[in-house]
Amino acid sequence: MIGVFLSQARGLSGVQGVLATVAALAVLALPSSAQADPIQGAGSTFAAPIINQWSRDYEAIRADGGDYTSPDWRVDYEPVGSLAGIMRLAQPETDFAATDAPLPPEDLAKRNLAQFPIVMGGIVVVANIDGIGAGQLRLSGPALADIYLGKITSWSDPAIKSLNPDLALPDAPIAVLHRADGSGSTFTFTSFLSKVSQEWREKHGADTLIAWPVGRGEKGTGGLAALTAATKSGIAYLEYGQVVRAGLPFVSLQNASGAFVRPEPAAFQAGLATVTWDAARGFHADTTNLAGAAAYPMAVVTYAIVPKDRGQTRINRVLDLFRVAFSQGADEASALGYIPVSPELAGRIEAYWAESFGALNN
Repeated sequence: MIGVFLSQARGLSGVQGVLATVAALAVLALPSSAQADPIQGAGSTFAAPIINQWSRDYEAIRADGGDYTSPDWRVDYEPVGSLAGIMRLAQPETDFAATDAPLPPEDLAKRNLAQFPIVMGGIVVVANIDGIGAGQLRLSGPALADIYLGKITSWSDPAIKSLNPDLALPDAPIAVLHRADGSGSTFTFTSFLSKVSQEWREKHGADTLIAWPVGRGEKGTGGLAALTAATKSGIAYLEYGQVVRAGLPFVSLQNASGAFVRPEPAAFQAGLATVTWDAARGFHADTTNLAGAAAYPMAVVTYAIVPKDRGQTRINRVLDLFRVAFSQGADEASALGYIPVSPELAGRIEAYWAESFGALNN
């Protein structure tokens, strides 16, 4: 096609010929949509709201107010759950996975992957009991574990009443709800249960996918939130922002210091502030039952996992997305109920990129 344009241009004279030639060269300069594909990501439903917001922002920032937009400024993110997101890395078209259950350093090395935090928050226990508002119900870790073990089956159980002497608890069966898919939220929740209950730790442990002893499962954070809202006397664990946006009644949970703490960003940050971020370990950190009187006991970190074999262009696009998110997306993360990566940690992550990807990040 360009050859036809240039041939026609040579047949014209003066200004017409120049304009025709310029038009042909302009077509040559345009990016090819057949070669420009969106950044492909998959994984965490916990982080899906902020990743989707950052994706819209990224395209707008790269367009810089112009009418033209390129497919490679877009992000195609599928909220399939942390476990499924990690599994998607086996597909060559996947550029990154987002997971709330970080891979251990030995797995990263074996699979030639890089891993770094992108956003933080909290997993919140919700109890949908008539007449009991947000934060009024108190639960300890052992009581919560016994509910999910099927040992405490009624809201009037003495173990719950002793924690809530001033609440009129109904003599109603507890409807136990949980995720049915491989979930980083489940990993955080069961990590906490494993720390506060020896029986839970020995029988079930911490994982993204659990053979639950009791209860009903639902896929995705949104699916579980909808099920919880529709289930009277139900109990579940959900991402904080989702709980706030849905107006669900959360529980005050007892922390490692013995204090009952309401879930809120300041309480998540109180625990996360004690974490030591080790780049040599892919920033792998345990964020449950952290020390501190003000710390909520189930903080969570979402990580991006990036294969090192995707090539310079694809890797740099992913890093550019998260560089923009760190530098310009903190306020939006906070507005959605997340804890943004601090500027200090963002600097350490960028240094980790340089070490992990070398010249690819230059």
